[in-house]
Amino acid sequence: MEENNQHYDLAHLKFLEMLWGEGYLSPGGVDEVREILKGFNLNDKKVLDIGCGAGGITVDLVKEFKARFVLGIDVEKGPCIRSEALASKHGLGERIEIQQVKPGPFPFENEEFDIVFSKDSIVHVHDKEKLSEEVFRILKPGGLFVASDWLTSHDGEPSEDMKKYLKLEDLDFGMASPDRYEAALRSAGFININLRNRNKWYAKEARRELDDLSGIKRSDYEKLTSEEYIEYSIATWTAMIKVIDTGEHCPHHFSAQKPIN
Repeated sequence: MEENNQHYDLAHLKFLEMLWGEGYLSPGGVDEVREILKGFNLNDKKVLDIGCGAGGITVDLVKEFKARFVLGIDVEKGPCIRSEALASKHGLGERIEIQQVKPGPFPFENEEFDIVFSKDSIVHVHDKEKLSEEVFRILKPGGLFVASDWLTSHDGEPSEDMKKYLKLEDLDFGMASPDRYEAALRSAGFININLRNRNKWYAKEARRELDDLSGIKRSDYEKLTSEEYIEYSIATWTAMIKVIDTGEHCPHHFSAQKPIN
């Protein structure tokens, strides 16, 4: 995983959890996790959760999706502390481990995990090729890489609207195209690669989020953060919706398998 300059402080964590649900730092809550994992069986599997954030997904991978054990990793201390607290709250300390990792190769042995999962986190990793190689290395033969991420419709120079959005977001996103993701996964050795565009779903969801921020709940968000923070967030969401509507910002689900032999 790559360097991340502590973007997710406590105030930001609380803001995102108020928007998306306890322990969730990305859209859709557990319903979107169900959509990502549709058709996949986590029962009795050892799972790595890349970018565990505030722990909501990590907990749900055990509680709802019946993973035997989940190791959640993140590069920031704050989210790791929050994840550990949430796992403890749900009495899952023996089946969940949270580990803060340094940027770079994963600190795990070859063929250690049955499934590698990530939700809207590896957008922070710019080198998709190296990431794919590392995930391939730590998966057992036949293992699965199942994830969602924020993609851009093309590689190369972003549009002016996308540049404006990325500047407002200020989260060091390394967005890549579906073509680049597929090529990176294939080059790493994965088979059965599947990518699914979720742009239309998020176009609706992002508007709901903006309504939350700018409507009757606005004062609640302002009490949690500040008037200035929410004004800035509204500007960010407005800019984001513009590039979602053009299709340049295109969240995807994807899955890939490591061959058995």
